[in-house]
Amino acid sequence: MRFSLSMRGLVQAIAIVIALALPTVLAISAADARVGGGFSSGSRGSRTFAAPPATSTAPGTAQPFNRTFTQPGSSTVGSPGGGLFNRPGGLFGRGGGLLGGLAAGFLGAGLFGMLFGGGLFSGLGGFSSILGLILQIGLIIFVVRMAMSWWQRRQGAEPAYAGAPGLNPGASQPSRGGMGFGLGSGSASAPLEVQPADYEAFERLLGEIQAAWSNEDVGRLRSLATPEMVSYFERDLDDNRARNRINKVSATKLLQGDLAEAWREGETDFASVAMRFSLIDKTLDRSSGQIVEGSEQPIEVTEVWTFLRPRGGNWEVSAIQQTN
Repeated sequence: MRFSLSMRGLVQAIAIVIALALPTVLAISAADARVGGGFSSGSRGSRTFAAPPATSTAPGTAQPFNRTFTQPGSSTVGSPGGGLFNRPGGLFGRGGGLLGGLAAGFLGAGLFGMLFGGGLFSGLGGFSSILGLILQIGLIIFVVRMAMSWWQRRQGAEPAYAGAPGLNPGASQPSRGGMGFGLGSGSASAPLEVQPADYEAFERLLGEIQAAWSNEDVGRLRSLATPEMVSYFERDLDDNRARNRINKVSATKLLQGDLAEAWREGETDFASVAMRFSLIDKTLDRSSGQIVEGSEQPIEVTEVWTFLRPRGGNWEVSAIQQTN
């Protein structure tokens, strides 16, 4: 009886917290229907697990990857290898999200029950206990992610201008004529020189990726992004179909962009670019055509996109990261 009463009180307390946070969660979900789904996805070669330098366009730090195929210490990009259970973005790996946390929590609860002589599921004796466990785990994940985000912002501010003599971190960078791009704080020390034609390719890919996503044109997406990124796009498109919804993005316009860093690994060139752009992002019911999320009004988004180019090939999107 004592356990039931304390559990009931804990469930009620956590339910209040979740009820207060739920409107914000729903608002974020509605605004993140565009390509990438509001996740940080993809790979940046050997720098996948290092945050790109901050720029005037994205003065905060990019969020770590929720979904990636790259193993720590590996620079493999664009190949789905590694399997569901051992890649960082897999079900139980780093970036596994709430599902991975819940699975680990249930496993921990079972082991705890075994340790005290009660069998594998002794700690989950009723619906209220299961609900309480889920709510506790969800709250812990939320608090941990908030703390990690704060720590990364604090750590990411200093290295942003390292190795860039003559740059004033407080001054805005000059823009290239006719384009939204300027010289990012990380560009002075970048070993790879990015040309005007490259910036034009980055801006073009921004619009073409959004258009192909909006048209659900997977064939076109395969020509614009790495196999890894296409796998995420396909997964998100399948999720939309399962919900009988379609996301339509239009009027994409680059407002400002900065090169965060550019480098070369073997026969592959990389460039991470912070981009602030506007677009109309709306999700429609497939049957009725009515708007269920978003609106006809343009919104502004700031993301860090990483592009890769095999020697002699064209630039492709290899990662999209949200910003703090």
